[in-house]
Amino acid sequence: MSRKVTSKRPNAAKNVSHANNRTCKKQNLNFQYVTINGIKFKTTAREARTLRKLTNK
Repeated sequence: MSRKVTSKRPNAAKNVSHANNRTCKKQNLNFQYVTINGIKFKTTAREARTLRKLTNK
C-alpha cells in the first residue's frame, strides 16, 4: 500500500478547434511510485525528484 503525498488535482481545460468548437478535457498529473527508506509513496514526477534530492544529502 502506498501513501499519497501530493494534494494536487487534475487540471480542467478545453480543446478548441479551428471552427471554435470547445470540448472539455482533463490534464492528468504525472504520478510516479517512489520508495524511500522502505516506504512507498505516490507522488508527481516533480515531487519525486525533490524527495530524491532531499534523501541523498
